[in-house]
Amino acid sequence: MTPKLTALFEQVYQELRPIAPIPAFEIRFFRFANLNNTIRLREGRILVRLSDLLEGAPEPVLHAILHILVAKLYRKEIDASHAARYRKFTGSQAMTVKTHIIRQMRGRKRIEGPKGQHYDLEEVFDELNRHFFHGLMARPQMTWSGIHARQSLGHYDPAHNTIVVSRIFDRPGVPRYAVEYLVYHEMLHLRHPVKLRGSRRCVHPVAFQEEEKLFPHLEQAKKYLKQL
Repeated sequence: MTPKLTALFEQVYQELRPIAPIPAFEIRFFRFANLNNTIRLREGRILVRLSDLLEGAPEPVLHAILHILVAKLYRKEIDASHAARYRKFTGSQAMTVKTHIIRQMRGRKRIEGPKGQHYDLEEVFDELNRHFFHGLMARPQMTWSGIHARQSLGHYDPAHNTIVVSRIFDRPGVPRYAVEYLVYHEMLHLRHPVKLRGSRRCVHPVAFQEEEKLFPHLEQAKKYLKQL
């Protein structure tokens, strides 16, 4: 725990809890597999773990991160300027590249495989590729999730170049258009990577939204997903 981090934490704590005495605390950089930062209160002691990707980050950025963590711990309102500063720094091209490399090196991606009992994700991808992209999109790894996830129905992981679809869709009664829509949506994420506009991440740009409207069963699929 460096003197700079100690001083920053004490400053942030006093800003958010000016009357309360500063408790015992420990802050250190940790080798996470991603750009993670955590804070916990254990037996009256605050434990902070910052991603080692943030070593060397400018002091205002570290201040912003500590502010966000302490505010979350004590359910305080997060200052918008600190939130914007953190998003801008972590969403920069340099940090995006570093995070991508670290996830590839340290992260583990569990691949269950594309063939389910009812649907083959590679077959679904190839059909969508021919129909919407003239067969020109390189197919990433395709896999069903290991669990029947309902919070994350599908996602594209750029670090491992993998499209994951929740296994809850590999069962009788699930319409094919629902599976196709999930895969198509993630293919659009592959085609339109997340970009930073100012301090905000642009996840679904206009081009993404326009191409999504080309899916013939869009409204049916969205209605079906809302029922889950």
